[in-house]
Amino acid sequence: MSEDSPLIQSLRTAVAAAPGDVPLRLHLAELLLTAGQQDAAVTEAAVALQHAPGDPQARELMARAMGAPVLPQQSAPRAGFDWRAAEDQVGDVVPPRFVETPLTADGSGDPGDAAAWEVAAPGTVRLADVGGMREVKERLEAAFLAPMRNPELRKLYGKSLRGGLLLYGPPGCGKTFIARAVAGELGAGFLSVSISDVLDMWIGNSERNMHEVFATARRQAPCVVFLDELDALGGKRSRTQNSGMRNTVNQLLTELDGIDAPANEGVFVLAATNVPWDVDIALRRPGRLDRTLLVLPPDAAAREAILRYHLRDRPIESIDLGKLAKATDGLSGADLAHVCEAAAETALLDSARTGTVRMIGMRDLLDAAKSVVPSTEPWFAAARNVAMFANEGGMYDDLLAYLKKRRKL
Repeated sequence: MSEDSPLIQSLRTAVAAAPGDVPLRLHLAELLLTAGQQDAAVTEAAVALQHAPGDPQARELMARAMGAPVLPQQSAPRAGFDWRAAEDQVGDVVPPRFVETPLTADGSGDPGDAAAWEVAAPGTVRLADVGGMREVKERLEAAFLAPMRNPELRKLYGKSLRGGLLLYGPPGCGKTFIARAVAGELGAGFLSVSISDVLDMWIGNSERNMHEVFATARRQAPCVVFLDELDALGGKRSRTQNSGMRNTVNQLLTELDGIDAPANEGVFVLAATNVPWDVDIALRRPGRLDRTLLVLPPDAAAREAILRYHLRDRPIESIDLGKLAKATDGLSGADLAHVCEAAAETALLDSARTGTVRMIGMRDLLDAAKSVVPSTEPWFAAARNVAMFANEGGMYDDLLAYLKKRRKL
């Protein structure tokens, strides 16, 4: 087998898509070694050992690759070679070439079991644990939570649960945390799905994976399906005409169309994206992800809560959280975590230089806050044009109001 063989090239593509998959990388290294590509095999084995330092198969393969002779592409069996002894020698280190998949009642394979799609148990996080963000909580309560908690009132007013909720806004502002809090409020399991969970190199498998995500949620209802980075999972099909993702988006649309069917009772769909303008418009049609919620940088109360959380286990003295919250206006939750980390680093270095341990003070935190450029600014620069010139249907009215209030227009 040559290094340019289709199988090796396919495995390289698969390894690039899943760099942490040690068995897959070792399989590629084994094929490279068989093809006489010792250097390439050593490289793959070394990366595998970085991910799994104690893996015996990786260590054995590395040893063979370091001292392996170049194997001819086609060689006749050598006379007198003990093939049975060779099979016994490698039998314990070579993984099986095929894995039998148990069949369901209808005879089809079911990759969507608990091992493949792990549903987190109902968590203890509630909306009360989300600092500040009063408007976000009120919108969630009115659009999503109140109808689900009150089935009698829902029936009285003819309120439908059809459709899901799309969270959008700049990165690092807590969209995933809010989704987990919603699951906690509902007492539901939490199944987070990203592009790496669904995308597969083989034709048809990505669509099958998407179906199995929702099948798993139905089996383990009540369950919140959280579609993270929706722009990757459900990007505009006009941009994916020659890509396998087009069919995956079609499958996602099919699954969303069925979330109000009796079989889907107890399955709630939330999604998050930083770039809602890159999401396929069909996903936001009524009955699918038709409700949107803008998640902005934390307000003063939320910043105080976030700062308190990141400082809770650090040695601090005389910290005025109110003053610090004012000084960090416009920073995202991720930026605030970085401020606390930078302040702790300053105090640590001073302690190391002087040999005397000192506490983290307000000066450390204020200096760190001044040095941090808000990571949300590039997002607002891009969102401004969309909100001003592509606000069909008023989807970005909340964003426009915020930009005007902050004088960012």
